[in-house]
Formats: sequence, structure tokens, C-alpha cells
Amino acid sequence: MRFHRVAVFLLPVLLAAQDLREFEKHVTEFTLANGLHFIVLERHEAPVVSFHTYVNAGSVDDPSGATGIAHMFEHMAFKGTGSIGSKNWPEEQKAIAEEEAVYDRLDAERNKGVTADARKVAALEAELKAASETANSLVEPNLYPRIIEQNGGEGMNAQTAWDETEYFYSLPSNRLELWFLLESQRFIQPVFREFYKERDVVMEEYRMRVESEAQGKLIQSFLATAFAAFPYRVMGTGWPSDVSHLRRSDAWAFFHKYYVPGNITMGIVGDVNPAEARRLAEKYFGPMPARPLPPLLHTAEPAQEGPKVVEIESPSQPLMFVGYKRPDQLSKDDPVFDIISGVLSSGRTGLLYKELVRDKQIALAAEADDTFPGGKYPNLFVFLLAPAVGHTTAENEKAFHEVLEKFKSGKVDAVTLQRVKTKTRAALIRQLDSNPGLAKLLTAYHAVYGDWRKLFTSLDELDRVTAEDVQRVANECFVPQKQTSAWLIAPKQAARGAQ
Repeated sequence: MRFHRVAVFLLPVLLAAQDLREFEKHVTEFTLANGLHFIVLERHEAPVVSFHTYVNAGSVDDPSGATGIAHMFEHMAFKGTGSIGSKNWPEEQKAIAEEEAVYDRLDAERNKGVTADARKVAALEAELKAASETANSLVEPNLYPRIIEQNGGEGMNAQTAWDETEYFYSLPSNRLELWFLLESQRFIQPVFREFYKERDVVMEEYRMRVESEAQGKLIQSFLATAFAAFPYRVMGTGWPSDVSHLRRSDAWAFFHKYYVPGNITMGIVGDVNPAEARRLAEKYFGPMPARPLPPLLHTAEPAQEGPKVVEIESPSQPLMFVGYKRPDQLSKDDPVFDIISGVLSSGRTGLLYKELVRDKQIALAAEADDTFPGGKYPNLFVFLLAPAVGHTTAENEKAFHEVLEKFKSGKVDAVTLQRVKTKTRAALIRQLDSNPGLAKLLTAYHAVYGDWRKLFTSLDELDRVTAEDVQRVANECFVPQKQTSAWLIAPKQAARGAQ
């Protein structure tokens, strides 16, 4: 994506974050009677339309004992409907029902604990495997995505984060109604076919990304240490012991609780007629039943009373994460954290890079993420350090804290502050360079802030950040009482704690 391709009508508005009236001329938004909200943005430069569905539920909403269920919806996203993806839907329904009945008997026997009959368990496991194979044999694999691709669809994907789940792709504008038909049926009549097959895929993802990946192990331990109670402490894929026991009934319960119209925002950006989009929305999504909004998450992270440290032994490249507790993205200081991140970690101009990588040459990388792992709730401002060959994590830690304390003790100069503001603004504008990028941001800002216009007013908030704000927030946030450190160290360094 290149900045010079931004639509002409957007450019002056975005660069100056000026009056929204010009942009609003191209935006239509409406809410169906069931609570489902649509944002439609006209851009007629090319005969293409991008669609983005934002569900305001992610892995933080996983029930206790069923971590990973939100992520399963990413894997169920394009499995089809009753009429799409089955060789014989009535027979597949029967096969799925039989699969669940066998699984119920297996769980009932396992739940007897020490008195469970091992031979009966083994027999039921074999019966379940056969029932699953029968159900899967009635599936027409990948028919749903093939239909999209055959009609010119591009960029089809889904992703689950801690705070949200998103589904998206683009189609030629003359296939607008096809999207409404296909997407509505996924929500009105979901089919969790091949559920246990995809559950195995998720288990393999965990093995590849966490068990077999040192950095994955480090992130998992880092989050579990930083958060004592709040669900940010669990990786989005869930704990494998939970995932291996997920059932279709867990998916149905999660769907009915969180996939309610009022908890979903849909963005449509491109060569589209808003009146036609509304007509189709009423026709296809109108029958989706209204249901109560899910309850707010009430788990609160207890105050941290001192620094936390976790070490993971590994023969791979040493790594270090340092995180500090920070407020959520609705905080008035949220734009200040963006600026701090830009000053400390902004490519080759960041203070950490210049000090640790360029000058002292003790690190291969020194980066920051000011919102991790999500922003809807109080989270972490995180630093990542990768020691250079011949240098240790302890050496990097010492140098890192020296840079941080120096940063806290003085005010950022005017030139640096303006450069970071300009660079941060440009990064946002680049995301608006494409229909998919706009659809994603409009839905996210509506879901998070209640109004997509925050996308523009946030630029004004960024401009109002002062050097005094930066110093104040840095001194409030970067303190030992809010710090969690995670180390990936060679086995011979295991005694680092004694150091």
C-alpha cells in the first residue's frame, strides 16, 4: 500500500484531521431492528467492495475450563451452511448427532474418575473416531471458500485476538448480494461441521507456536506471570488441556452468548450503493433474531505490589520481555503511550535502537509495543530485547533501564516530539490506503469507542500531547511495582536469579 494512492477526497481530511463533514458525505451507517450495525463507505475508484465483520468478543471471553473456544470460531468461519458444504445435509445432521451422542457417553464414563472402566473408555474412543469419520465423509471440503474464490473473492481470512474476532474478504461490486447471502447464513444458521477435526488443528498450532517455539513459550510464561487474574494471562489458542476437551456444545453456548446482533459491526467499503446495501442488509440479516448483549467482563486484575520475573531455559537465541501495567485504550493518556512508543522504539530513530543496537552494539533488536496483548482492558506496555552474539540478557537489561531512566528524567525535545507525531499519523493514514484497511478500522473504532469518528479525532488528540505529558506518563508507568520481566536464557545461565 502506497500513500499516494489515497483517494483524493480523503487526503486533505486525513492530513489535517479537519472537519469531518467532507468524509461523512461518503459514509452511511444504520442499525437494524435486531441491533446489528452497518457502516458503508462509498469509494468508486474501482469495481470492488471490501467487507469486514467485527465481533466484539475474543479469547478474554473464553469461559473457565473452555479456553480456546473463541479461537475455534476462526476455524469454523468458512465451513459453510446447511446448504453449502454438505454432500447430504439431512444425513450429515444425523451423523453429527450420533457423533455427539457417542461423545456424551465417553465423557460420562471418563467423569467417573478412578472408577471409570478403561476398556469401556477405549471402546467408546474407537466408536467416537468411527462416528467422526462418518460425519466428515459427508462434508464437501472447502466448498464455501471455493464459491467466494470462483466469484472473484480475494483476501478471505479470519482472525481471533484477545479482544475481538474478525472475518473479512473482498468481492467484485457486482457480487454484493452474494456476500450478504453467504455471510448472513453463517450467523443465522451456523454449522459447526468438522469441529473435532479443527480442534486437532488448533492443538497442532499450539505445539508448533508454543511447545516447539521458544519465543512462544516465553510469551506464554510472560503473560501468565504478568496477569494474576485477568484473562489476558492466557494465550489466545487456550490451554491445550482445555482445548482437547472442547465440545460442540461449548461452541453453541459461546455463539448464543456473544454472537448476538448488537455485539457485531459490519463494514462495507468500496464501489457500493448505500441504499442497495441497506436493502440487502434488511433482507438477509433482518431475520437474525435479537438477543441480549453479553454481560461485561467483571474480572479485575489485582494491584501488582512488586516486580515479577520469569525465566525460560532454552538453547535458542536469548530474548527478554519487559512489561509495565498500563490503563486501557479509553484512558485519556492513550495517545501519550503512542508517542512514548514512537520516541523509544521507532525504527532506527528510536532511543533504544540508537543506544543498544547502533552505539553499544549489545542488542540485535530493541522494540516496544505500547498496547499488549489487547487494549480493551488494562494491559501492558512491552519492550522486546534480543541480545547480540556475545552479550547477555543481563547486560541488555542494565543498558535498557539506563535508557529508560534517562528518558524519564528529562523532557523529549520539540523536534523529536513532532517527528514522532508525524510518523504516527502517517502510519495510521497508510492503513486507510485500501478498502480492506478502511473497513477494518471503521468497524473497530465503532466497536471500541462507540463511534467510527474517533478514527479522526484521535489525530487531534495526538497533536495535543506535550513533552510534559510524555514525562508524566513515563514516570507513572515505568516503575518497578508495575514491572514484569521474562527471560529466554541458555541453560548454563539458569542461576541468573542468584546474580
